[in-house]
Amino acid sequence: MAFAGINYLAVLIAAAASFAFGAFWYRALGVQWMAAAGVTPADMNLSKSIYMVAGLCQLIMAFLLAGAIGHLDRADLPGAPIVAAFLWLGFVLTSMTVNHRFQGKGWNLTLIDGGYWLLALLIQGTIIGAMGV
Repeated sequence: MAFAGINYLAVLIAAAASFAFGAFWYRALGVQWMAAAGVTPADMNLSKSIYMVAGLCQLIMAFLLAGAIGHLDRADLPGAPIVAAFLWLGFVLTSMTVNHRFQGKGWNLTLIDGGYWLLALLIQGTIIGAMGV
């Protein structure tokens, strides 16, 4: 996969937008998420390093999504968000579902987390598609 043609500004904006969306999503669903995950506020370790790791992961995800979109020649709207949705369905949702079942977590955790990752990837795909690879 060639990464020479990637629009790095689009990748940065896509990563920042999906990271910001995460703050909104989990602030709105935080109580439900904690109940589904079986944690309490005291269990949460929300250090700066966790946010740095999350931001770095969003950046990696946006970069590789841009690479996949470019490789598939779908750097447009609606092509890029469609690629993002297929990647979510094939890799993110399936992996999360397996992990949550083996962890003994309920489907509500999968719905909350899966919903976030679907929308995060759609946000990234839309930005990358609109700005080009």
